[in-house]
Amino acid sequence: MNYNVCEKFISINGEGRNAGSPAVFIRFKGCNLKCSYCDTEWANKKNTPCEVMTEDDIYKYIKESGIVRVTLTGGEPLIQKGIDILLEKLCSDDSLKIEIETNGSVSIGEFINYKNRPSFTLDYKTPISGMEDKMLVSNYELADERDTLKFVCGHTDDLEKARYIINKYKPKAKIYFSPVFGSIEPRTMAEFIIKNKMNNVSLQIQLHKVIWESDKRGV
Repeated sequence: MNYNVCEKFISINGEGRNAGSPAVFIRFKGCNLKCSYCDTEWANKKNTPCEVMTEDDIYKYIKESGIVRVTLTGGEPLIQKGIDILLEKLCSDDSLKIEIETNGSVSIGEFINYKNRPSFTLDYKTPISGMEDKMLVSNYELADERDTLKFVCGHTDDLEKARYIINKYKPKAKIYFSPVFGSIEPRTMAEFIIKNKMNNVSLQIQLHKVIWESDKRGV
């Protein structure tokens, strides 16, 4: 298969349970959502230049890097034509740890039965995103302790919606709150978590935006 890759690079994980750990990033072109706060909107434009890579090309790049953690991101990885073929290739290598960052609108059901199963970082698009009605909450029954559920919040209404979703669906995945960069103070989120005794929630800051410039690519 041919895949449109608009970025490939080695950096550290900026967020999630592997924050601070080195990873190979493969960023695919194109997304089915348009969130108000998207920080990779450039990757979704039709005229964005990309490199056409096969599953073998991607696997070779990963192996030559010497890094075992792999993050497939976008855009939206799960809408890429032939993504199952790439996953079969990558998941057949037990030495790799595959993570898929997905926007929460696509079912993960057909991608959880690999022997070396990828982990999923699922977004729940809170009201500030403008995309909340696209969320596929049935994913929360499929995700388990290997996966992550991330709520990106820009104001207190988003925090309240996140609390409602957590209480209603009781997901097994690890749960993170993350601020929309420049829209809400992390302190506000921390105080909300403490006030509501959200023992199963962790606050995360996007490390790559702290270490490098907030709009820098390739990190």
